Amino acid sequence: MSLPQPVPPSWKDLGKSSNDLLGRDYHFSGTSLEVKTGTPSNVSFKVDGNRDSKSSFVSGNLEGKYTDKVHGLTFTQAWSTANALRTQIELDNQIAKGLKLETTTILHPEKSAKSVVLGAAYKQPGLHSRAVLDVFKGPTFTADTVLGRDGFLIGAEASYNVSEGRVTKYSAAAGFSAPEYAVTFHGLSNLSTFAASYYHRVSPDVEAGAKAVYDTKATSPGVALEVGTKAYVSLQGLFGLALDTQRLNDASPTGPAHKVGAQFVFEA
Repeated sequence: MSLPQPVPPSWKDLGKSSNDLLGRDYHFSGTSLEVKTGTPSNVSFKVDGNRDSKSSFVSGNLEGKYTDKVHGLTFTQAWSTANALRTQIELDNQIAKGLKLETTTILHPEKSAKSVVLGAAYKQPGLHSRAVLDVFKGPTFTADTVLGRDGFLIGAEASYNVSEGRVTKYSAAAGFSAPEYAVTFHGLSNLSTFAASYYHRVSPDVEAGAKAVYDTKATSPGVALEVGTKAYVSLQGLFGLALDTQRLNDASPTGPAHKVGAQFVFEA
């Protein structure tokens, strides 16, 4: 008799541990600050900002979130320094077990631009499927599914432009996930870009990861490689350095071929 299968990660979360370590957690593009706070009334706030190391441009975002766990309702309102207003409403496990519905609207008052995205996700043991409809862009319908069994994962994604009546994008992925490590292979952008990522929790306080990307349409041939590690301390302050393995002879480690940055996170 086989053991009950867990719910696999969603398509966008395949390889997430490695991507977070090398991207979000191991910050390369500059210096960022993130502050999170919460209240006893199920309201949380998040303020984040980033200063780009190349352009010196500073961007920020203020977000408030209310969660009603009894009724499975989450309401999020965010406002960015680009004057973009984002509203998101989520309803989880109310219509059917494992079904989550959400609506996201983004408004740019100065540009008179708006976006409305309707989404649904369905999760069951061994299955994680999502569907998204971008109302004003296309409209474009995107669906993805991930199947999992005994740690092995396989998934696919496709986008369909309703007005044009054609498939505009498709991708596939496969991998293996265990409590201490994960390996993921992606074929993206209509199978023109291939990526392999690896994540390893060496100990409770140390993580390591690597990612290799090969773009068949790139003007310069070769494989882009990133590696990184993270150690936990009382204050989460992270410094990142990304080296272009094809330009290791560049004189400056912060030149065009390389990236350096830092990130600080405070949570209360």
